[in-house]
Amino acid sequence: MPPRTSVSTQRRLPLVVTSDGELLDDLLRLAAAGDVEVELAADPVAARTRWLPAPLVLVGCDQAQPCLRARLPQRPRLVLVGRSGELDPGWQVAELIGAEHVATLPAAEPWLVDRFAECGPDRAGNGEARVIAALGGRGGAGASILAGGLAVTAARARLRTLLVDADPLGGGLDLVLGWEQLEGLRWPALTDADGRVDAPALVRSLPSRGDLVVLSWDRGDLLTIPVPAMAATVDAARRGRDFVVVDLPRHLDDAAVTALQSADQVFVVVPAELRATAAAARVVSAAAAHCTDLSVIVRGPAPGRLRAAEVARALGLPLAGTLRPEPGLCRGLERGEAPAASGRGPLAALCQRIVADVTGVPVPGAA
Repeated sequence: MPPRTSVSTQRRLPLVVTSDGELLDDLLRLAAAGDVEVELAADPVAARTRWLPAPLVLVGCDQAQPCLRARLPQRPRLVLVGRSGELDPGWQVAELIGAEHVATLPAAEPWLVDRFAECGPDRAGNGEARVIAALGGRGGAGASILAGGLAVTAARARLRTLLVDADPLGGGLDLVLGWEQLEGLRWPALTDADGRVDAPALVRSLPSRGDLVVLSWDRGDLLTIPVPAMAATVDAARRGRDFVVVDLPRHLDDAAVTALQSADQVFVVVPAELRATAAAARVVSAAAAHCTDLSVIVRGPAPGRLRAAEVARALGLPLAGTLRPEPGLCRGLERGEAPAASGRGPLAALCQRIVADVTGVPVPGAA
């Protein structure tokens, strides 16, 4: 039986960041009134990995300055909360940490109950995409091809899919798909994005075919993606798509960390080689600080007969799958054929299984 993916199906919960016991009691009471559970973090260190995935974040005024010093990425639906007399000058601090609202208790209690209720079990998850990331354990491991294959496969299953290229040195995922001639915006035109991005407008502006939309790089000057632009893009993708795939760079810059923290699951692609496994151990160590849902995909051939289970054990990760050599894949990419587009071969089979596991949507194989 092939290994299964380890994607959690648990819905995302609002995050409360405070070490003030009385304020926490008040917010837990309001969350209960809104019929929703919450996740708790006493400080920004504990909040970091849940900061971006949470549908709503409430920061107590006791943690406003620590959050500011921690340089947590800006995100939508962030609320600064405190009691009357504790928030002066609240709006200055709120602006610095990127909060959209300042909620003063007890006056704001009904408003907070409504915000919690919007994240309740009857409404949470509606219209929100699953975010999957691919990360190479070493250079040339094949993470970009896996990302492209997952996106193509999801689109074949009629899932509204966005493929995000977060690697400025990767050459452009539009080339992986053979889409370099398609019109639409690339990253350089979107680096000023901030706050809440209109999801339909974002989708309309990007290169697309059918249900697949791609946010890639052009071949111009090297640019850095600002963290607010990445956060706003991933947030819009969650709201406006069914399935999001992010191709991450091995050297994680701030924008890549932002995307990594937003991912529900990260697949690390590692060739079945000793040196590649050693390199991947460093990549995994860096990524694990920002996302705990990591698993490994081992790609053959194995010149030294290193087994996939041994690679996974060395990295301390669950084995999500293996990829046998596929000589025709690289030849097809050079001809502009998107990976896994035919629905045949080891890559296509693995992508079909992953997408089905993550979404619960049956994925068609080869015609």
